[in-house]
Amino acid sequence: MEIKGVGAIVTGGASGLGGATAAHLAKLGAKVTIFDLNADMGRAHAKAIGGNFIAVDVTDEAAVEAAIAEAETANGKGRILVNCAGIAPGAKVIGRDGRAMPLKDFTKGISINLIGSFNVLAQFAARLHDAPPLGEERGIIINTASIAAFEGQIGQATYAASKGGIVGMMLPIAREFARYGIRVVTIAPGLFWTPMMESLPKEVQAALGGQAPFPNRLGKPEEYARLVASIVDNPMLNGEVIRLDGALRMMPK
Repeated sequence: MEIKGVGAIVTGGASGLGGATAAHLAKLGAKVTIFDLNADMGRAHAKAIGGNFIAVDVTDEAAVEAAIAEAETANGKGRILVNCAGIAPGAKVIGRDGRAMPLKDFTKGISINLIGSFNVLAQFAARLHDAPPLGEERGIIINTASIAAFEGQIGQATYAASKGGIVGMMLPIAREFARYGIRVVTIAPGLFWTPMMESLPKEVQAALGGQAPFPNRLGKPEEYARLVASIVDNPMLNGEVIRLDGALRMMPK
């Protein structure tokens, strides 16, 4: 599908993987709307790339519905959705005090990462499924999982479960949306340079980046964004998980 001139929504688009994706799609001519909770960063980034910003909680059904309608009014029917909004909680199931992880902590990670992604894609597709097709397809949804979905480390039970859910729901949704000409693809990144990674000490960053066989470094958000553009461009990519990790396979801890 051609990127130039079409409406695109990027959740978590104020920074990190989403920020790089929003910028790259805008550079390629898409009409980009950023969904994010960080209003200051979101507005600034949208202004920098010539896009729009809407403050929205991806777990809020009514807010997402209204935001997608607002994006459509500004940029026309959304044809590209990239779900990057998420958190990376880290906690063991049994804490140092011997107590179980509070259920609310597990629920929060699942709610934002998994349910939030589903909420946005479902409402995005509902507005798109009966739109005029662009050639042989109507649009594409790209979700963000993680290699933790396959090799979650100790302390990543919540995160791995949420990302595993994103992987698990992809194929049945891709099969359902096939009749509408809407593709669904998932990217599973490895260790990437993000604002969360930037907060870690330099030696920790180097050690984490050094785990990847090649390239022997942290991934660059721009490399994620370039993969998004390649997926949009290739109509045979559908119902697939693409690892973007430099051949990294995570150890238990």
